[in-house]
Amino acid sequence: MSILISIMIAKTQTIKVNDKKTINGWALYDWANSAYFLVISTAIFPAYFLSNTPETVGIFGMEMSNSSLYSYAVSFSYLLIACLSPLLSGIADYGDKRMYFLKIFTVVGSIACMALYFFAGVGQMWLGVTAFILATIGCAGGLVFYDAYLPEIASEDRFDQVSARGYAFGYIGSVLLLLMILFIALKPEVFGITSTTLPYRIGFVMVGLWWVGFAQITFSRLPSSELGKITKKMISKGIIEIKTVFHEIQKKTELKKFLIASFFYNAGVQTVIYLASAFGTKELNFTTPDLITVILILQFLAMIGAYLFAQVSKRIGNKMALILMNGIWITICFAAYFVYSHFAFYIVAAFVGLVMGGIQSLSRSTYSKLVDENKGDLTSYFSFYDIVFKLSVVFGTFTFGLIEQITSNMRYSVLGLAIFFVIGIIVLSTVKINFKAARVEA
Repeated sequence: MSILISIMIAKTQTIKVNDKKTINGWALYDWANSAYFLVISTAIFPAYFLSNTPETVGIFGMEMSNSSLYSYAVSFSYLLIACLSPLLSGIADYGDKRMYFLKIFTVVGSIACMALYFFAGVGQMWLGVTAFILATIGCAGGLVFYDAYLPEIASEDRFDQVSARGYAFGYIGSVLLLLMILFIALKPEVFGITSTTLPYRIGFVMVGLWWVGFAQITFSRLPSSELGKITKKMISKGIIEIKTVFHEIQKKTELKKFLIASFFYNAGVQTVIYLASAFGTKELNFTTPDLITVILILQFLAMIGAYLFAQVSKRIGNKMALILMNGIWITICFAAYFVYSHFAFYIVAAFVGLVMGGIQSLSRSTYSKLVDENKGDLTSYFSFYDIVFKLSVVFGTFTFGLIEQITSNMRYSVLGLAIFFVIGIIVLSTVKINFKAARVEA
């Protein structure tokens, strides 16, 4: 309880540009919340969900596979937060509530992760689905407020490197926690555990504590928000502000095209992140330890990829670096369709890891460069990037689940993702960047 109270204590600070302590404090939020992305959305929970739910689930008079239900749960989570995000972002900019909302979403997400402890089998399936949805909303909802600090803590020439540092911190921290959970799962007798589900349920609690605990460092090093209540005036002004930014984006042709491109290729990237474990479990009969080996490969190479493509962007520009990575993703989709052995899946996973970190990091820094001149409305501008990101997850995961539901074959779903990257390349190739950071352009 004392942790939750301390979260809401305000503290007056000013942001120091390119200050190492501030940048590391910001990056540590990636360290904190990446535990959700790795353990809950990628490594353990998808396989845990499939193992502890019936293969066929009835809902609203329809029958679907448990993996389709999982896909739709992700879609619903991101759709809900995409609807809320614009209003909250407008309020955050007008009412100085950016840190306030980041803290709220952190608390909601971390508590939801801990609530997964009570999902022990088929009897608690809907509790598990609900807690997973709330955890996803908490994590996805906070990111827009977190990302919006990037143009304030670093100068434009350091966006790529600072963004990459955040992702690298996230990969390292989440892997450390995953290894702890893996030790409990593989050596339960050391802890006197006899239940097959308990080690993983303890792991879900550890994710929540890790997330809310390390986030305190970020909260202490970035400016806090006012604690006053949200008034009707704030809401109306927030709506006006988000409308104003929306109309401004309509006038920025290149920014708009970048958002369209990122919508499609992020639909592919995020769907792979969320459903790779489900694919390995269902199509290749991977056990949880097998999947964790795959995830460790992903995380290690993703950290390298984030820094590698930050350097690549210096040589060929952000746009061409993004196009290059989209091309690699297309190859990955076709390769995954033909994968039937564990070894081949490990090879594909290695390439996924390499471009996963790079494309996410470079997308965030590229958008930061595009909106850097709009310091007063950063949260609102990042809200649109965030909405595009979240709707792309909805579109990607829903499409994946729908194709599987129609064909009863996940491989066709994976193959369908290649189309998203093809569209991403086509739209990216038309983007022209002509302001002072012209190095972004190829």
